Amino acid sequence: MSQLNELKLDNMSMNMIAGWLHNGNVIMVEQMPILGGYIGGVEETAICDVATTLTSFVLMNASFHLDGPIHIRWGTTTTRETMRIAGHVAAALDAHTDLLIANQYYSLAGPCTEMCLTEIAAQSMLDTASGRELVSGCAAAKGVTDDFTTGMEARMMGEVAMATAGMSIDKVNDMIELLVKDYERKYQTAPQGKRFQDCYDVMSVRPTHEYLDVYHGVRERLSEIGLRLR
Repeated sequence: MSQLNELKLDNMSMNMIAGWLHNGNVIMVEQMPILGGYIGGVEETAICDVATTLTSFVLMNASFHLDGPIHIRWGTTTTRETMRIAGHVAAALDAHTDLLIANQYYSLAGPCTEMCLTEIAAQSMLDTASGRELVSGCAAAKGVTDDFTTGMEARMMGEVAMATAGMSIDKVNDMIELLVKDYERKYQTAPQGKRFQDCYDVMSVRPTHEYLDVYHGVRERLSEIGLRLR
């Protein structure tokens, strides 16, 4: 279930939690603090992010917390500023607690585009290196358009996370910087991409050759900057 922005709960949410606890369910609580909203800038949003994470466990008995600082202008989790928040918050929680924390993925570009997969790769590196136990995604094209999410985005997220595990923070930071500098120049012209049914064979649920070519192109780019994908 989702907390309300920012740091708010309602009776319906608490009733749902009570029912799930009674049934012995695994409980995921999410909250996406909004950078540039009521709470302000990067530092204030980071403080709010820590507070909402702790709220999930202390007040709502969460099994794990699903994060996702989101940019008020771009509606994504993959901007430089929102990833800065997510990375520092995760590192602090990982260093000082044993809580299970996750992050969700909202890219600006849509499926079957290099920009989409590059955004996801950058955030996956960040989440892995900063100590998150789980990654959750992905919602391409800001997650607001019907049929603009596919399994290929999640595949990129997972493969990059596995490749990043165990790498030094400095090396990961350098790679993320290269990727973010490349795609943040394209925010005004970010490609919407293609609908699921236009970049997948719907009957076999397999990506088209076009999408596979895009995917392999991004993998090659990641290899060039030093990520050893399996």
